[in-house]
Amino acid sequence: QVRLVESGGGLVQPGGPLRLSCAASGRTFSIYTMGWYRQAPGKQRELVARITSTSNTNYADSVKGRFSISRDNAKNTVYLQMNSLKPEDTAVYYCVAGSAVATLSKGSWGQGTQVTVSS
Repeated sequence: QVRLVESGGGLVQPGGPLRLSCAASGRTFSIYTMGWYRQAPGKQRELVARITSTSNTNYADSVKGRFSISRDNAKNTVYLQMNSLKPEDTAVYYCVAGSAVATLSKGSWGQGTQVTVSS
């Protein structure tokens, strides 16, 4: 199992950017599919973006064109660059590591980082 620690959350004004980071333990980071989920109060958990070991990416329709996921295998870190943020992006964001796309949600989860978009 891999240990994940998210950082970079906070309060940002609508339209602003924010970058989340997720640092992973272990020496096999490069083989994992990594993803970012989010959950807002009273809403279902949502997969925001994912990136495979070969750097194929996929995004939720709600964030396409605004968010970008990337990974740096040398640093065991995955990033979520969020631009043009909207109040509806407010949620706790979780980093996840899984062995495959289909089973990503059953993988290892970080503790989450709060993102609040508000003026």
